[in-house]
Amino acid sequence: MFQPKNKIIIITAPSGAGKTSITHFLLKKFPQLAFSVSAATRKGRPHEKNGLDYYFISEEDFTRKIQHNEFVEWEMVYEGKYYGTLKSELQRIWNNNQVPVLDIDVKGAIHVQQQYPDTILSIFVEPPSVDELKRRLSSRGTETEESLQARVNKASYEISFKHHFSKIILNDNLDHACQEAEQVVGEFLDS
Repeated sequence: MFQPKNKIIIITAPSGAGKTSITHFLLKKFPQLAFSVSAATRKGRPHEKNGLDYYFISEEDFTRKIQHNEFVEWEMVYEGKYYGTLKSELQRIWNNNQVPVLDIDVKGAIHVQQQYPDTILSIFVEPPSVDELKRRLSSRGTETEESLQARVNKASYEISFKHHFSKIILNDNLDHACQEAEQVVGEFLDS
């Protein structure tokens, strides 16, 4: 019998490793999952919608929410750019009898795991190599040379934490990585 209460699935990875693609795949496969919309202080990209992709809020509002302990986790991921998971967002999903899927950075993922150690599945999506990650990020066309290098450096650091997670999935082939994630998530939901 499926019981969503307080279960959480985290998909984490360095930027460009494929966590968002795998997250979207899982959300299509399992109707009992719901995407946990993160809060962010950055500006939305042209294709992103407030409340669907992120809750785009001001830095002032974000820091007020930190002071009021409204986040399960939050990080200043890049200078002046905050991201976080609101406690109210997890509760909204649980109230809908679903399991939240968090597509978040590595530090945030470790923090959430510490708060919910018995009801969490955490998946680390590992890129085939740092060079391949750099190629993927570069091909997006959204990075300056400086921001690209910052992301690559951060990715190398984040990969060193991969063993802190329930499951490591190597994304050298997206279809295979999605199938592996589907199996792991299916087992977690049935447990």
